[in-house]
Amino acid sequence: MVVLPAGRFTMGSPSSETGRDSDEGPQREVSVSRSLAVGKFEVTFAEWDACVSAGGCSNRPNDAGWGRGRQPVMNISWEDAQGYVRWLSSRTGRVYRLLTEAEWEYAARAGTTTPYSFGFSIGPSQANYSVGGPGRTQAVGSYPANAWGLHDMHGNVWEWVQDCYVGSYDGAPTEASQAVERGGCSGRVLRGGSWNDAPQGLRSADRVGLTPGFRISNFGFRVARTPG
Repeated sequence: MVVLPAGRFTMGSPSSETGRDSDEGPQREVSVSRSLAVGKFEVTFAEWDACVSAGGCSNRPNDAGWGRGRQPVMNISWEDAQGYVRWLSSRTGRVYRLLTEAEWEYAARAGTTTPYSFGFSIGPSQANYSVGGPGRTQAVGSYPANAWGLHDMHGNVWEWVQDCYVGSYDGAPTEASQAVERGGCSGRVLRGGSWNDAPQGLRSADRVGLTPGFRISNFGFRVARTPG
């Protein structure tokens, strides 16, 4: 886990950002009022398989022949991820959870305002995505960390977050720890893009909403914990 500082940031993308979708706004300032511990890496197959072995997780996802171990776990639904954080909390005595969408973007940006934490563009040496990539997941930590020491915030697998998907930030909380739990919650949010997405999908502001039971080979997650 990497402990991120409290702070403030502008969430969403400006209308001038290339590849921007309408659900990335309106931009608003969000407060992160407490420090936040975030997984340095996406949850791996080794970590997930430990949950399965202990009886805390029922889904044993297919690795497509790409290997398990330090590969990011994939074929994971939002519901699966919730089961994992419940098990991890019970096992450790600490409260683990998914990041809220605002916390995720704060962590991904790592103090930047550009489309990617690496600047206005991204390349295949910085993240695993469809252009110049291997066409599959890569072991966590294979690509450079952002300025806050977090790996694969762009690419590798999409990451489920806590929030319900709503197609606008109108009326969204301005405190990062508060997830959006409205709009019927027929969809939950994924962030970060994956190994088979174009650069547009890897932008810090890009977001997708899908049904919480949906599993596919580019869906995974990362954990968070509020220190204290």
